[in-house]
Amino acid sequence: MHPGSRGGRQILRHIARVAMIERGLEPEFPPAALRQVSALGGAARAPQVQNLLELPWVSIDNDDSRDLDQLSVAEALPSGLTRVRVAVADVDALVNLDSAVDHHARHNTTSVYTAARIFPMLPERLSTDLTSLNAGEERLALVTDMEVSADGRIGHSDLYLAMVRNQAKLAYPSVAAWLDEAGAPPAALSDPALQRQVRLQDQVARTLREQRHVHGALTLETLKTHAVFDGDALHDLLPDRKNRAHELIEDLMIAANGAVARFLDQRGFPSIRRVLRTPSRWGRIVELAAEVGERLPPVADAQALNAFLSRRRHADPERFPDLSLSVVKSLGRGEYLAEPPGGRSAGHFGLAVSDYTHSTAPNRRFPDLISHRLVKAALAGHSPPYSAGALESLAAHCTAQEDHAAKVERRVAKSAAALLLADRIGEIFEAIVTGAAAKGTWVRIVRPAVEGRLLRGFEGADIGRRVRVRLVRVDIERGYIDFERTHRQ
Repeated sequence: MHPGSRGGRQILRHIARVAMIERGLEPEFPPAALRQVSALGGAARAPQVQNLLELPWVSIDNDDSRDLDQLSVAEALPSGLTRVRVAVADVDALVNLDSAVDHHARHNTTSVYTAARIFPMLPERLSTDLTSLNAGEERLALVTDMEVSADGRIGHSDLYLAMVRNQAKLAYPSVAAWLDEAGAPPAALSDPALQRQVRLQDQVARTLREQRHVHGALTLETLKTHAVFDGDALHDLLPDRKNRAHELIEDLMIAANGAVARFLDQRGFPSIRRVLRTPSRWGRIVELAAEVGERLPPVADAQALNAFLSRRRHADPERFPDLSLSVVKSLGRGEYLAEPPGGRSAGHFGLAVSDYTHSTAPNRRFPDLISHRLVKAALAGHSPPYSAGALESLAAHCTAQEDHAAKVERRVAKSAAALLLADRIGEIFEAIVTGAAAKGTWVRIVRPAVEGRLLRGFEGADIGRRVRVRLVRVDIERGYIDFERTHRQ
C-alpha cells in the first residue's frame, strides 16, 4: 500500500466537493428539492397505459449500479424481423417541470462519478428507488418499440408509455463472460427462457452494430479506471475494458436514441441532438495511420477511418487503446444542439448516424429528461414544453456542464493517481502523448492509467507519440502529476 493512499477516500471526497464548486456544479441538493422528494408517496403509476409487466425485461449495468435507467426485451417475429423494445424510466412522472428537483437537475445536467463519491443528478430516493427500474418492481416507463431486419436495418418504430417489471438485474462482467462461453450464467439468469432472451438481444445488437459499421461507425476502445479501496485506503486504480455486454447495451441504446429523434421530427417537434462534428484535426489522424504504415484519405472519411481502426485492433490489440485515445483526442468532443423540426444537424461522426438524441438515461442526464418531456407532449397532442429559444439555451448549458463534470471526474482521478504515485518520484515510465497544444503537452502512463503534464522535453511531441518520461512532482490536492522527457533506459 502506498503511504499517500492512507485515508484516501476522505481526501478524495473533499477534493471532489471542492472541484464541483469550482466548476460551478452544486455538490448538494437544496432543501426544497429534498422536501419535494420526501413528500412523494411512491413510484408513479398510470393505469391507462400498456401493461407489459409480464414481458421478460432485463437490465444490464455495472456491478454496483443502483440507478437503473433502462430495460430491454427482444422477440423473434414470424416475418424474420426481430422486435426490440427498450423501456426507459419515466422520471418526468415524478420530477415536474420547474419544480425544485428539476431546477437542481437543470443546473448540474448530469450525475458526476468520481473515484470516492458519486454526485447524482437526482436525489437517491428517486434515482435508486422510485424512478429506478429495480428488479421485481412495477415501474412506469417510456418504451421505444422497433423492428430490426436480419441485416440490422431499423424499420417501423413507435413510442408509448407502459408499466414494466425488471425480471433480471444483470451486470456487464458476468454477462459478457457467459456470452463469450468463459463463465457460467449469472445467478439471475438461471431461467433458460431468460438466457434465450439475452442471447437474442446480443444477436440483434451485433447486427445493428455491423450495419452502423458499414456506414462508418468507429471502433474505438479507450482505457478508463475505477478506484479500488481497502477500507478507507486507496489500494489501486484498475482499468475498465469494454466487453460484449457493454456493446449489447450500447447498440440497443443507440438504436432507441435514433428512433426517438426520428419520432420527434415526424411529429413536427424540436429536439436536442447529440452531435460530433467532422474532425478538424483529421490531418493528425492521417499522420497516426502513416506511423503504422497505413494510408487514410486527405479528407475526413468515417468508413476509411473505421476500416483502419478495425485492422489495427486485430493487428495490435494491446496497443489499440492507445491508438483509440489518440484518435478520440483528435476527433474533438460531442455537443448538444437544438434541432428544429425538419432541420439537418451535423450528425454524429463517431456513430455514423444523422438522427441522434440522448433519451435512455434520464436518471443521470438532463438532456434525456428533456427528450422524454418532448415525446410525452407529442404523444398527448400538446405543444412542446420548451420554446425554441429555451432549447437552444439548454443545449449550450448542457454541453458546458457536461464539460465541467468531465473535468471534475478527471481532476479527482488525477488526485487518486497522485496518491498512488506519491512515493514514486524519480521513476521512469513508458507514456503516450495525449494532448499537444499551446496550453501544454500531456502524456498518459500505463499503470496507473493517468495523464500528467510534460514539463520538459515536449518539443516534437504530438498526439500519439510514444515517449519515456520521469515523474518529477505530484500535488494530491490539485491533482497535478508532472513529468519530464528522458532517454534513459
